[in-house]
Amino acid sequence: MDDELIKRAADIIANSKKLLVFTGAGISAESGIPTFRGQDGLWENYRVEDVATPEAFLRNPRLVWKFYSERRRKALSVKPNAAHYAVARLEKLFDDFLVVTQNVDDLHRKAGNKKLIEIHGNLFREKCTACAFIRNSESSYEEPPLCPDCGAMLRPDVVWFGEPLPEKEINEAFDFAEEADTVIVIGTSAIVFPAAQLPFIVYNHGGKVIEVNLEPTPVTDIANVSIFEKCGIVLPKILDEIEAIL
Repeated sequence: MDDELIKRAADIIANSKKLLVFTGAGISAESGIPTFRGQDGLWENYRVEDVATPEAFLRNPRLVWKFYSERRRKALSVKPNAAHYAVARLEKLFDDFLVVTQNVDDLHRKAGNKKLIEIHGNLFREKCTACAFIRNSESSYEEPPLCPDCGAMLRPDVVWFGEPLPEKEINEAFDFAEEADTVIVIGTSAIVFPAAQLPFIVYNHGGKVIEVNLEPTPVTDIANVSIFEKCGIVLPKILDEIEAIL
């Protein structure tokens, strides 16, 4: 690992006034959370089209809930890793700070982040398909759960493929990005839009871009610093440098 890149990244971050952190599946992969983008686009033998689209839920809600119950059990069996805790340390150092994550696993919150937007929802929430009912839950289901208010089916409160991102959350994220002077892009392929616009919004408004990924992405072309290594190794080192500067 290039110590000079670590120092350059730390110096940029330490001199920031408004800091955005944008994370994807790569940060949680180091905790043992599988990603959708595995071999052949499968996740543990499920086709995405069969378990993570509105059409799939209409066609076979029992299968969809089986899949998400398995994901819940998996997420409950793991813990935040060093990268999650480093992002939580960052929040304590900056008053004007926001994490925007594409992950639904709740690990940022478990690590201690409070200034957090989950633009793809949360695995541990479920909402009614007919009314405004919503609740937190860690339950696993053999059969689709029913709304206690109206009796309609509940669904996972996550954004499925083909669905729009929640308007309030994505607007807040975009507004913050327009004013941020630095964005740290962590563990994301940066190809899923509109979320992938965030680093480019910061860049186009004169901000600096730091990337921590295993391999180059579309963000690499605009990044001031790119470090290609596991984020659980890189981020604690950057935080140590930042804390030494501050």
